[in-house]
Amino acid sequence: MTHIEIWLMALALAMDCFAVSMASGIIFKRFIPRQMSVMVLLLGFFQALNPLLGWLGAELFRELIEKVDHWIAFGILGILGVRMIMDSFKEEEAKSFNPRRMKVIFTLAIATSIDALAVGISFSCMGYTSFTTLIYPLAAIGIVSSLMTALGLWIGVRFGKTFAERLRAELWGGLILIAIGIKVLIEHIA
Repeated sequence: MTHIEIWLMALALAMDCFAVSMASGIIFKRFIPRQMSVMVLLLGFFQALNPLLGWLGAELFRELIEKVDHWIAFGILGILGVRMIMDSFKEEEAKSFNPRRMKVIFTLAIATSIDALAVGISFSCMGYTSFTTLIYPLAAIGIVSSLMTALGLWIGVRFGKTFAERLRAELWGGLILIAIGIKVLIEHIA
């Protein structure tokens, strides 16, 4: 993957963090440094940790999947992308969570990073064979996720629900993941 593709993938993964943090900012209604800092750090950390865990799991079975790895990467990124696009068109239900509680922030960090676990599997399929090759993509994912979480919190507090509904962050993230999956497939087939 090129540097641009790594940063675009990181941005696509960060869209869940962005959407959740924007909703949290709307609930906060004002800046609360402690809870917001914890949210920024935890969401970024778990977004970077889960691809590592997915990669480790896939590396255990590398010999079994080498011949179809490009199809696996394409399938995973495509499914995640389509799911994100479909979610972008769903109605926003009233949410009854309190992002001021540590338990809720921790749960949000885990929930928003589940997709990143699958991306870690696709990293293995794309030829990332050692931990040192993963440092750059994992750092990019963690940094972008933390920044997008901070931006989402700021937008949620500052502009509230009106702007959040128009942005459709999940739609754009889904399109980016599908495009990267198609590119991986074309590169391996050609």
